[in-house]
Amino acid sequence: MTVRTAIILAGGLGARLNNTVPNLPKPMAPINNRPFLEHQMDYWIGQGINRFILSVGYLKDLIIDHFGDKYKEASIEYAIEHKPLGTGGGLLLAAKNITEPFLVLNGDTFFEVDLTKFFNFHLKHESEWTLSLFRAKQNERYLGVDITNDGKITSLQTNKSQSTCLFNGGAYLINPYVLNKLDWSQGNKVSLEDNLLPDFITFEGVVYGMESLGRFIDIGVPDDYYRASEVLSV
Repeated sequence: MTVRTAIILAGGLGARLNNTVPNLPKPMAPINNRPFLEHQMDYWIGQGINRFILSVGYLKDLIIDHFGDKYKEASIEYAIEHKPLGTGGGLLLAAKNITEPFLVLNGDTFFEVDLTKFFNFHLKHESEWTLSLFRAKQNERYLGVDITNDGKITSLQTNKSQSTCLFNGGAYLINPYVLNKLDWSQGNKVSLEDNLLPDFITFEGVVYGMESLGRFIDIGVPDDYYRASEVLSV
């Protein structure tokens, strides 16, 4: 079994980046003369993804008109948010017909994660929901986690006594039945990090995290957006 489908959460307003990249959905922000989303999709196609489901809302036509129903060798489908649903609501909408383990990606984050290693880790630990993790200095911007020695996530907060911590990297592997365990219905505005993931852990879901050392960039704020051209030039 391999992972072939990726959901990309691309429906947000991108308010923090709006003055820097006006009148564009954040995933379409130009990086080295190409939309950020192309850089992201190129990487994951190289990892074996051949089907993308884009959860779109804000200025959705700019994404749909650019990509259509195919990008290189990968097919593209759209889950359209007719009202803002948040990252969790967009995920619930996009995942409704998926029957195999799938990848979920934040539309404003590039994280170089080896998909084969990621999926093997997911299977080895019989995880239901696996997070990609990166290590950095204490940072209030990202969702921190505490994990056991074998990678099981025990808390969605960091140990403040540590100088460096593990943070959510915005790439997830999820078993398809997982979302059915949650008491959230499609069409509701809900956050993935603030609602769906904490609820699943509360319901004693099996959640693991795997640290990756690859390139990471989140273009959600202007400073990192400007830095992305260097990070993604390799």
